[in-house]
Amino acid sequence: MAKKQKSEMSFLDHLEDLRWHLIRATLAILIAGTGAFIFSRFIFDTIIFGPKHMSFPTYKYLCKISNYFNVDSTFCLDAFPFTIQNRTMGGQFSADIWTAIYAGFVIAFPYVVYQFWKFISPGLLPNERKHSRGFIIVTTLLFFIGVLFGYYVITPLSINFLGTYSVSSEITNEIDLGSYISLVRSSSLAAGFVFELPIIIYFLTKIGLVTPEYLRKYRKYALVIVLILSAIITPPDVASQVIVAIPILILYQLSIYISAIVVRNQKRKEKKNV
Repeated sequence: MAKKQKSEMSFLDHLEDLRWHLIRATLAILIAGTGAFIFSRFIFDTIIFGPKHMSFPTYKYLCKISNYFNVDSTFCLDAFPFTIQNRTMGGQFSADIWTAIYAGFVIAFPYVVYQFWKFISPGLLPNERKHSRGFIIVTTLLFFIGVLFGYYVITPLSINFLGTYSVSSEITNEIDLGSYISLVRSSSLAAGFVFELPIIIYFLTKIGLVTPEYLRKYRKYALVIVLILSAIITPPDVASQVIVAIPILILYQLSIYISAIVVRNQKRKEKKNV
């Protein structure tokens, strides 16, 4: 029997279709996560614990800048004044499993997006589908750029500030393994999803919930929200917040441009149909 067209499918048929797309995406994550679990030693020693060492590229670069301006900086330390510890019997195993799952999601992200696209694309008009062919590539590219930004900028800034912060010389920082991994994971993934802003604005504009005029009108409020967001995901110092806020503001401006293009194309289509 031929597969039903989207327009002919009932609500339950749509749910069944969505279920299979979710199953395929989940299987892809589990398969990628299994591969990540096999190479967990490399992931932990090189990637997860990379920002813990002063040899990390971000610290080297910021140390050179500090030396250039002749400013004392914690970016030029020999080592961070803290150690990472595990305090539960199953702590390391649990951390290994969950890190593999999150790594699997990052690795399988292009396929997850592909499954999402396969679900929504039949509901688009042929012309809309034609102009959205780059959806998977653009979405994946923005996500990976965001993850790299979170890993190489937000994570080291956070570790450098929080790892060297001290209220008394009587206190020794012995950071819990789960707390450290959570910081690296949340900083990287949060940045990855934030960088999807242009894609989100594109679809909101397509369904009429957002217009470029609306985005321009509330730009100043968006600036405040961006600064608050930067303050939440970065250490409480102005330099770090500005470093994080700049790319987000650029993404917001890019979203306005994308929204304007979508509206312009919709108006041209309406004129042709008149």
